[in-house]
Amino acid sequence: MLFSDAIGQIKEPNILIDVPEGWGQGRATFGGLVVAMVFQAMRLQAGEDKPVRNLAINFIGPIEPGPLSIGTDVLREGKAVSVVEGRGIQNGQVKVLVTGAFGSARESVINAEGAEIPYAKAPEDCQELPFIKGVTPDFTEHFLFQYAYGGLPFSGVRSREMGGWISYREAMPAITEAEILGLVDAWPPATLPWVDKPVPASTLTWTIQFVHPLPRIDVLEKCLYQAYVETAGDGYGYTHSKLWNSKGELITLSQQTVTVYA
Repeated sequence: MLFSDAIGQIKEPNILIDVPEGWGQGRATFGGLVVAMVFQAMRLQAGEDKPVRNLAINFIGPIEPGPLSIGTDVLREGKAVSVVEGRGIQNGQVKVLVTGAFGSARESVINAEGAEIPYAKAPEDCQELPFIKGVTPDFTEHFLFQYAYGGLPFSGVRSREMGGWISYREAMPAITEAEILGLVDAWPPATLPWVDKPVPASTLTWTIQFVHPLPRIDVLEKCLYQAYVETAGDGYGYTHSKLWNSKGELITLSQQTVTVYA
């Protein structure tokens, strides 16, 4: 199933859907897809007149393919800003919790351009992360990764920077905020290149901000992702990242707390 087809199941703010096969990430389903499905329900709850500004995500437990109940509530609805909570529930337990701030535009004397796109080698000159069945996570088959910074996971490269060019491999009707969540979360934790053998790792919390007006991303367009390890220790890493489209326009800013069992 395409990423957009999975999102297309969401027709109401509170709904029971099927998490598709083929998007595995270890024993769980790819977090970016799960969050995107919950977000889509939250967007229906908030309404189209208030674009999403920020999402705060807590991954509480792994979600498996199969039935998933999505529930949403408006925590506050103001003239300009609404705060919406979304939950993904499976087997009677909340497995993912998302809080979103949705805010309409207003006039302001404060205007600052987003960070400029950094230098990166052309995609064709970058190292591609191959999809290897049974070795790389199943969901990575749907993405094209071309590394411009740092090393591949488990390469023993201790660089604070990691990232490169990314796009979906399959054409979809459009790239919206939901699909952007997939592009950002598809990258492995920026701490994984530091170890030289496969070890378990996962995202514990994730906060992401969207730039508006949202710059356009064409279907199959390659975007540049750059992550940076702020600090790490005690089995946890704290990273931040940015995503730009190929025209150099900033799309998102993101922060993650990741667990690494090494």
